[in-house]
Amino acid sequence: MRFVIVGYGRVGARTARILQEEGHDLVVVENDRDKAERALEAGFEVVEGDGSVETVLVEAGVEDADAVGGLTGDPNVNFAACMLGKEYGCRTVLRIDEDYRKEIYEQYAEDVDEIVYPERLGAAGAKTALLGGNFNALGDLTERLQLSVVRIPEGSPSVGKRVTEVALPEEARIYAHGRGREAMTIPLPGTEIEAGDHLALIIEREVLDEVREALLGDVDADLTV
Repeated sequence: MRFVIVGYGRVGARTARILQEEGHDLVVVENDRDKAERALEAGFEVVEGDGSVETVLVEAGVEDADAVGGLTGDPNVNFAACMLGKEYGCRTVLRIDEDYRKEIYEQYAEDVDEIVYPERLGAAGAKTALLGGNFNALGDLTERLQLSVVRIPEGSPSVGKRVTEVALPEEARIYAHGRGREAMTIPLPGTEIEAGDHLALIIEREVLDEVREALLGDVDADLTV
């Protein structure tokens, strides 16, 4: 896959490195000369310029990109980059800061594919948001334990079941549930799972396949972990 990463600060740099290590093609767009030079030194293809300007994104190859990540510290730049990316048929991921206000979130949420809060999720969250999919690894807790969030798709075998009825291996636990744009909370025993819900889990790596089968079945054959 090919990506345009707007912003080479802490989040953009880490996200770009993860994508590169996994074999994806990407271009970094950066307005700051020093950051652009650091990206070049790290071996990335770089376009120096404002990522909220269409001609800059076109130079970066947005016409052939699969996704655009607006990962600067300025949500207005990020939003403009995402809106331009959408015009070219790209998946769009927008970074906003952890201290966002509800009205700001609502302003952006309906127009982009994914909003990330890197202060909470880290670069792994931004990376999996760019790739898409229903099963996203947010981070490693230990060598064996992984923190993941699953988006339940239509047709999942877990739809219609209560959280306590989902047959997971002992090495996996659901610890939070969210619906729509609501914040994730500890689920009540009677909480029934619906398509589109999000479940947060702590999983031992050796049982990942079993967890996928229990929560997704054959709905999504190309999961991002």
